[in-house]
Amino acid sequence: MSRISLGLLLGIMLMSAGCGYSSQNYMNGNGAPTITQLMPSSATANSGAFVLKVIGSGFGTDSLVYWGTATRTTTYVSASQVTADVTEEDVMNPGSVQVYVHSGGANSNAVTFTIQ
Repeated sequence: MSRISLGLLLGIMLMSAGCGYSSQNYMNGNGAPTITQLMPSSATANSGAFVLKVIGSGFGTDSLVYWGTATRTTTYVSASQVTADVTEEDVMNPGSVQVYVHSGGANSNAVTFTIQ
């Protein structure tokens, strides 16, 4: 077999083995996920834990939702939605927090979540 054939065969084998990022991580074309909406977008202080829906594009199975500087347990729903478990402690005091998603080696835009 020639070197070209061996290289092509190796490349096909690696791709079929699942090496590299899924195309789901690059759906918006620039490699970074994008948040368009948080549901809910606010909460009342001391209202308890809840599941935050993050709507957007470019999410992959490796997505992590950041609540400020800390990750939250994240569930991949689809390339356009992930969810995060927000704790009671996260919404204990009034203020705001920046939420973003890390997926495919890139960070999304940050969206403000308000605690009233």
